[in-house]
Amino acid sequence: MKNYTIITVLILGLLVHTVNAQDKKLAQTGMKFLSVSTDARTTGFSEAVTSVDLGSASAIFYNPATMASLKDFASVSFGYVGWIADIDYLHAAAAFAPSGGDYGVFGVSFVSVDYGRFDGTIVANNDQGYLDVGTYSPTAYALGIGYAKELSTKFAVGGSVRYIKQNLGSSVVDLFDASATTYGYEYEENSKSSVAYDFGILYRTGFKSLNFGMSVRNFSAELKYKRETFQLPLTFKIGLSMDAMDLINVDKSKHSLLVSVDASHPRDFSEQISVGAEYTFLKIFSLRAGFISPSDENHFTAGFGIKGNDKGLNVGFDYAYQPFGIFEDVHRFTFNFTF
Repeated sequence: MKNYTIITVLILGLLVHTVNAQDKKLAQTGMKFLSVSTDARTTGFSEAVTSVDLGSASAIFYNPATMASLKDFASVSFGYVGWIADIDYLHAAAAFAPSGGDYGVFGVSFVSVDYGRFDGTIVANNDQGYLDVGTYSPTAYALGIGYAKELSTKFAVGGSVRYIKQNLGSSVVDLFDASATTYGYEYEENSKSSVAYDFGILYRTGFKSLNFGMSVRNFSAELKYKRETFQLPLTFKIGLSMDAMDLINVDKSKHSLLVSVDASHPRDFSEQISVGAEYTFLKIFSLRAGFISPSDENHFTAGFGIKGNDKGLNVGFDYAYQPFGIFEDVHRFTFNFTF
């Protein structure tokens, strides 16, 4: 009981701090694509998964420690995110638990971002006032490896390291000579790369299915682009989760209701609280919903998932919907396989 009290006090303290936080932290980080949630299941209940025993490959994107409970030999997931402003995300992850997890769980991850195609121009002293200099297509990707291990039946740790690169495309340097009234230009590449680290822990309290988790994501050295320095979107999260059906007399082989809450401390904007729920019927069909506060545009999330088994191969599909205020709605699709 003493352990439960300590954990509860820690959570409540952080939640109070989150609610009362008044400081504004804006535009302090770069490579913001790292902050976008990719997996449809976790986004469906507002990414409040820091303490959720995911036990799947997608855990490497959130709290790598929750990858440790993988029960099968391998888990593979891949999917698509139709982000705002016609930005497209592709993501994939795989986790392996050799010898039944005796040596831990190993994972790999990949995220690719396509920002679309843009027209390039330079200022010119002509009727149009500019010259066309072709098109450019910014891109970004992150490639990572991770490891998680259950140190006991109650405690798991995990971490991952990722190589990250963002290419903003080729910019044009205007070489206009005013004295000779001639035009010229040259292309300049604009890309930056870095290495980022994620860490996490998962603690199963022993009281019913109550879990406690913490994670630190996007830990990296400060970067410099041109003349400006910036940091990656470092985020600290802490959370609690539990199957609410533990509290009532119900057949848990038919019904489960996962309820979770996360408090996050980002580097570049105000603290947030995420609350989510996932109802699962017969371990086949799931409905999800979540809420994030404070947030300017994306408060609400929802989604569903379905699972099936065919000759030892577990197949799953997840969808998440996220209205985004003045932007278009965001849709996520993820396919999962375990064997």
